[in-house]
Amino acid sequence: MVKILILNKKVIQELNKKLRYWRVTMEKGDVGVVGLGVMGYGFAMNFEDKGYTVSITNWEKDILRKLKKTETNRNLIISEDLEGFVQSLDKPRKIFLFVKAGKPTENTINKLIPLLDKGDILIDGGNTHYKDSINKTNEIEKYGIYYIGMGVSGGEEGARHGASLMPGGSPIAYKQIELMLSDIAAKAPQDDEPCVTYIGPKGSGHFTKIVHNGIEYGDIQLIAEAYFIMRYSLYLPVEKIASYFKEWNAGELNSYLIEITSKILSTYDDKTGKPMVDVILDRAGSKGTGKWASQIALDLHMPLSVTTEAVFIRYLSELKDQRIEASKILTSPNIDEASVNVEEYVEQIRRALYFAKIISYAQGFALYSRANEEYGWELDNYKIAKIFRSGCVIRAELLDKIANAYQMNNKLSNILQNDYFSSVVNSYQKEARTVVADSIKNGVPVTGLASAIGYFDNYRLEKISANLIQAQRDYFGAHTFERVDEEGSFHHKW
Repeated sequence: MVKILILNKKVIQELNKKLRYWRVTMEKGDVGVVGLGVMGYGFAMNFEDKGYTVSITNWEKDILRKLKKTETNRNLIISEDLEGFVQSLDKPRKIFLFVKAGKPTENTINKLIPLLDKGDILIDGGNTHYKDSINKTNEIEKYGIYYIGMGVSGGEEGARHGASLMPGGSPIAYKQIELMLSDIAAKAPQDDEPCVTYIGPKGSGHFTKIVHNGIEYGDIQLIAEAYFIMRYSLYLPVEKIASYFKEWNAGELNSYLIEITSKILSTYDDKTGKPMVDVILDRAGSKGTGKWASQIALDLHMPLSVTTEAVFIRYLSELKDQRIEASKILTSPNIDEASVNVEEYVEQIRRALYFAKIISYAQGFALYSRANEEYGWELDNYKIAKIFRSGCVIRAELLDKIANAYQMNNKLSNILQNDYFSSVVNSYQKEARTVVADSIKNGVPVTGLASAIGYFDNYRLEKISANLIQAQRDYFGAHTFERVDEEGSFHHKW
């Protein structure tokens, strides 16, 4: 007599869970992720979506216990200690660190190193300073372990569904993780190319991300100024400004930041019914990467004025209490009430914004070129522009044109020397000057836009005022000067 065992649905589900657990615990992880904050969790799930078995661990165990209950149908190996985590990985181990930069990352690395074998790879995806990245490479590779310092841009959405990735370090190690990075990176909509490339030797990946963030700071500031002019000089309603940004996003200003600005300005507060932008305090935060970009530019003797002004304006925004007091005693100029054609003037603002945006990107990419001279990295601006086309915050149609410029001439020192960009800035400078001059006359702050014009005017002139500066330095400090008619350094007895 044959007995038939009938199992109810709940019992079958429990058996499947156990079978699943046994199968996962018996196999090895293809890739490991340490740190399950927003970025680490997103990357872990992204890897798993692409067919990888992912080993994960986290300092806070509650997150791991929760995942054990909620993510039973995923190829995850969950370990509550580093020893078990390391043992769960296939060799050579590829471990991605998404731990807060600084001491937390250092502590994690120090605990991992004794557990790893020669040939294992640590990939630091945090916002690490590039000099720290260089030092970490030197220290870690003494043990025969590879270290990749990888810049990541794209935030929570990018981590989960595809970011722009900037790995720098050993080319041998990069080759071993190239395919998996290509799998999880954002794909450029123009040609479906993954937004990842080998950036260069130690430190270069995090350096690239820092400069990216500097460009981002400038971009955000310029857009905010364009909005501010329309709101407080043309006195346009928020919904009308939103419509202009939406129109701009369909043209040469097409970019992620223009797109989200139109959406932000179209959003209203549930509590008050006011535009969300009007209920948000005008005190902007910063995490320091914009400042790092400015510091790098200063160290390398390169102008990064749009970024630096953007950083200063954020700092000025933090002085809210002082600004409130100052507003009571410092006056505005008499506003020019001259009537304008709104549609025509908005077009002038659009052109001024594109002019300044080009200047900002020109400064950032020139800084990459300067870093090559300083560090011998051989950063490829063509490839960098291409990996910024999707996934990252500064993704824009403009980057295709930047990539084309460097493809035509990989020795290009500044994109303003390219025919397309020189023709645009030459053509749009009139509108930029008009908008900035009007804003200054009317007391509307346009620090970023003005700094872009200042850079343009100094860069385009064969002769600027630095000869008088040389003379002054020599007069008060005998610092010497160069002559126009003779080589060498000279001092004059003033």
